[in-house]
Amino acid sequence: MTNPAGHLVAVNVVHEIRPGPTRETAIDKRPVAGRVTVSQLGLDGDRQCDTRHHGGPDKALYAYAHEDAAWWATVLGRNIPPGLFGENLRTAGLDVTHAKIGECWRIGDPGRGVLVEVRMPRTPCENLSARMGDPQFHKRFAATRRVGAYLMVLETGSIQEGDAIVIMERPDHDLTIGDYLSRPDAAQLRRLLDSGVDLAETVRRRARRIVARAASPR
Repeated sequence: MTNPAGHLVAVNVVHEIRPGPTRETAIDKRPVAGRVTVSQLGLDGDRQCDTRHHGGPDKALYAYAHEDAAWWATVLGRNIPPGLFGENLRTAGLDVTHAKIGECWRIGDPGRGVLVEVRMPRTPCENLSARMGDPQFHKRFAATRRVGAYLMVLETGSIQEGDAIVIMERPDHDLTIGDYLSRPDAAQLRRLLDSGVDLAETVRRRARRIVARAASPR
């Protein structure tokens, strides 16, 4: 195993279901102590209210980097504690924005921890803006590309604060979480499709659509 790239600062689950702009939301997530069981649908004790846009195997866990939270703390002039953005995992030492789609991480010890795959960036909505007290915050959040990543659980187990994170595999393409949000070109997406990564269907459809559009006669 390679050396750890980072570690878990906190593991966060829903604290309270709250009313959102259009429906109830489980964005209020806060750190929990001790080991937390991770299934293919996420953390034990967590919940998603809007299962059309959140949750499911492709969005089982949501990771956000401490470094990006610290950047926001400076920009906003306020503390950004773990879970404020609705993330399940607050990481440190790991560049989540520049993680490649399809990259695999080992979190915790083999045989006890979990193996996860980076699937797609978060698409922020009005619930985040309501959480932050700024009606336009979700747009500001997306524009920075510092949105964190949704993860699929490839091997279940349990995790806790302080667990090491090791990058086990990086696929043979150059499309990162941040790139995906900044209008990637057809060549990047062609490499993504040809890489052999088992892509989330929404990512695959978008990549195929852009590649086909670029190839069609004008």
